[in-house]
Amino acid sequence: MTRDPLFDFTGKVALVTGGSRGLGREMVLALAERGAEVIVASRKRDACEAVAQEVRALGRRALAHAAHCGKWDEIDRLIAAAYEAFGRIDILINNAGMSPASPSHEVSESLFDSVLNLNFKGPFRLASQIGRRMAEGEGGAIVNIGSIAALGAHPGVAAYSGAKAALNAMTLSLSREYAPKVRVNTIAAGPFLTDIAEAWDDDARARQPVALGRPGKPEEIVTAALMFASPASSYTTGALLRVDGGAR
Repeated sequence: MTRDPLFDFTGKVALVTGGSRGLGREMVLALAERGAEVIVASRKRDACEAVAQEVRALGRRALAHAAHCGKWDEIDRLIAAAYEAFGRIDILINNAGMSPASPSHEVSESLFDSVLNLNFKGPFRLASQIGRRMAEGEGGAIVNIGSIAALGAHPGVAAYSGAKAALNAMTLSLSREYAPKVRVNTIAAGPFLTDIAEAWDDDARARQPVALGRPGKPEEIVTAALMFASPASSYTTGALLRVDGGAR
């Protein structure tokens, strides 16, 4: 691939959570195609290793690491393994998440905790620990994958909406706390044809109530992620970019 100098990640090291499938896999491969070395993290090591092999086939180094990104002890082991293998992290993409739909009055405490842990508690731990190291080193970029569920009324996903709203607030706080060497931004994702869409009916998979009239394809997240991750976006921090097909 001929690399645009604005999106040349040669020599950069990226950690992508939820990197074994869906939006995460697309971002992993897009970074690797443009020169980055990548740590692929998700709960299943075999799935991580499959994507890591794709990265290696592009001539880049890759580390596959199994971790539940809602549990701090597993996150700390992931961070330690990443720094041991590569010596630094230049780009963190907090992509792992879950959004089970359920009437709010039926949400159990364990489900509530699981949603908050994976969508907010884990990203906080990753961003704070890696952000501090970035700030003490050569800097870096953190990209949090949020949701339009945090920006409007979406019945049946109140816990998820709250967790993603907290993620948005965290982005703003950390963008000041670790400035000026670390940039922290959010992508508010709309409906995408990832694994979650397997539970949708045929009509929902073909049409969505957004301006473009359809759900997004996973690869359509890539340009926003590359923009926030690129050193060329050196004056962009604390921002939220909607990639949602024009949702209301």
